[in-house]
Amino acid sequence: MQKSIYHIEKMDCPSEEQLIRMKLEPMEGIQSLVFDLPGRTLEVYHTADADAILSALETLQLQSTRVGTEEAGSLVRENETLQRRLLWAVLMINFAFFVLEIVSGFISQSMGLVADSLDMLADAAVYGLSLVAVGQSIRLKKRVAKMAGYLQLVLAVLGFVEVVRRFIGTETMPAFETMIAVSVLALIANSLCLYLLQKGKSNEAHIRASLIFTSNDVIINGGVIVAGLLVHWLQSGYPDLIVGAVVFIIVASGAYRILQLAK
Repeated sequence: MQKSIYHIEKMDCPSEEQLIRMKLEPMEGIQSLVFDLPGRTLEVYHTADADAILSALETLQLQSTRVGTEEAGSLVRENETLQRRLLWAVLMINFAFFVLEIVSGFISQSMGLVADSLDMLADAAVYGLSLVAVGQSIRLKKRVAKMAGYLQLVLAVLGFVEVVRRFIGTETMPAFETMIAVSVLALIANSLCLYLLQKGKSNEAHIRASLIFTSNDVIINGGVIVAGLLVHWLQSGYPDLIVGAVVFIIVASGAYRILQLAK
């Protein structure tokens, strides 16, 4: 594995970054791209020929020059080890809370908790897929992100169908105390996951997909807490169903963003 540094004089905004990504990411042997827009430099971790990468950059007419190339095997292995540790940590946290929320959701008759538990299960699956992608090519990482997006979309549709079924059926009163208590714990857990993933400072597609999932989870947990309070104040189960529907819309929206990211 090698690391080549390129100075790109006309790279000073995200549009140039996206243009470069579209040019380099399909190339065989490209493992990772690290952009420094203020410094107008690009670090490329690769097994491909450094001059071939420069030739590809030159076709964009952004005044690209190669600063240097060095061996980067140990650094890449350290980054991969860090990514694996982070992903294992958030995978275990999400799977544990999936079990907690699915059991609590059925016991308390809360659609909000059931929705959040399915989201946690999808996240755990995504982190597992991301573990497979660590150290692989950018193309494979994008394929993993795409699989994760489709998984989220399927769960969102199934969950929304269940919400509609409950709206049509007899209204049930969920246990608001369980909703709030479990959601507060899940909020703490997801905040920890978000902190761990941001600490990794990775811009790779599979990690960015994981960040999108976890950011959605923090919002969802807050929504279930609000739903629990409204169930208590209004003495109605409809706030729980409404939040459940919103949760699945958020999950579907996150899936769409990830599929866009994986293009």
